[in-house]
Amino acid sequence: MFMLDIMMSLIFFLLLVIFVLVGV
Repeated sequence: MFMLDIMMSLIFFLLLVIFVLVGV
């Protein structure tokens, strides 16, 4: 359960970084 939460946060962070890179 805890691992899943960490994975979700990691994926969300990666998506945010990708959006920023695409924006630039």
